[in-house]
Amino acid sequence: MANTTLTISSKNYSSWSLRGWLLAKFAGLEFEEVVTAPDDASAKAELLLLSSSILVPCLRHEGATVWDTLAIGEYLNELNPHAGLLPEDRVQRAHCRSICGEIHSGFTTLRASLPVNLKGHFPGFKIWSRAQADIDRVCAIWRDCLATSGGPFLFGERRTMADAMYAPVVTRFMTYDVKLDPLLAAYAKTIMAMPEMQQWIEAAKAEPADVEELEVEY
Repeated sequence: MANTTLTISSKNYSSWSLRGWLLAKFAGLEFEEVVTAPDDASAKAELLLLSSSILVPCLRHEGATVWDTLAIGEYLNELNPHAGLLPEDRVQRAHCRSICGEIHSGFTTLRASLPVNLKGHFPGFKIWSRAQADIDRVCAIWRDCLATSGGPFLFGERRTMADAMYAPVVTRFMTYDVKLDPLLAAYAKTIMAMPEMQQWIEAAKAEPADVEELEVEY
């Protein structure tokens, strides 16, 4: 087996897998993908938000095993601090960690109501008020970061851990036709246009299996 592996689940549905994969790509780490089967019980629990302990993605590198996206990001930052996963400025670093922690532990209604589905597109999707509150908070975070940094990424010219953590939210907004103001729409377009995102989306669309529970109806 390769010295460095990243275990992921579905590229079409797994927000956590996308985050870990992007973090590794942003850090310039070469790794081999290990993909869990769609019917794997632990992977399905992760996708359906039924697991309190998310073990995917899991990075194995030179004897270290890291299975939480924030921990993966911090590990990769230690491994290659020049990759820019965290901003150089102390205050901005603190802000980046804070908004990463917020998306990592919060926005449960958004997750449940608008599950990641890169193959899907649902124009006119009905968004309930609690999910809208989560959407409004995400937009406020993005707007504040972009106003301070000047973009095109949340903390300026370089992609950081925050862009990896919020990338699945961008895909949710595209899938469910969430309307964004021009500033935020430009940020979403920047994220979706990244070569890494295009590579991930192409692979997601090629996945043969669907998880019926994540195919929304309205």
